Amino acid sequence: REVDELVFLDITATHNGRSPDFVQIEELAAECFMPMSVGGGVKNIEDIRELLKVGADKVVINTAAIDNPGLIKQGAEKFGVQCIVVSIDVKRENDRWQVYSHCGNKPTGLNPVEHAKNMESMGAGEIILTSIDQDGTMQGYDVELTQAVAASVNIPVVASGGAGSYADMEEVLNKSHAASVAASSIFHYTEQTPKEAKAYLKEKGFRIRLQ
Repeated sequence: REVDELVFLDITATHNGRSPDFVQIEELAAECFMPMSVGGGVKNIEDIRELLKVGADKVVINTAAIDNPGLIKQGAEKFGVQCIVVSIDVKRENDRWQVYSHCGNKPTGLNPVEHAKNMESMGAGEIILTSIDQDGTMQGYDVELTQAVAASVNIPVVASGGAGSYADMEEVLNKSHAASVAASSIFHYTEQTPKEAKAYLKEKGFRIRLQ
């Protein structure tokens, strides 16, 4: 289906106090012939080391990056910025945004723009930015949020949450500084495919790898 990268997130691991399932990740990596980013339950440098050891190409960190920002710095210094990804989950609350941790269950008081800038300064090589409000709705990405965060940092920002059509992908890429898009429900619950999405975006003038 020509997916460029698989993002595999155990969204209940941190909430339930579990560590990453290293055995499962190793089994997935053995069958996954594309780059794979893995997150969920990452708490310390040993979790990062083990995930990379069992086959993850990048490690995605969310709650631990909030509770212990130094982990991002430590991970980047030990393993390289290219494999340290910070995931930021955001809810829109009246006229402001707030970062949430613990799978979108715990408000942090953090502003996503400031949090993203701090994570970049700590050594994050990439940000996955998810709109909790849009996630799973297939009603389009939060373009305003994506633009605000992506314009504030010099590392790639992946827009996540809300893809319902190829046009949604085109819109967020055109109207924000997002480097790429993540999508899930659109491919699970509709007939649309990653390969068709890439062909559509290539036709619209984006630089896309197609076999």
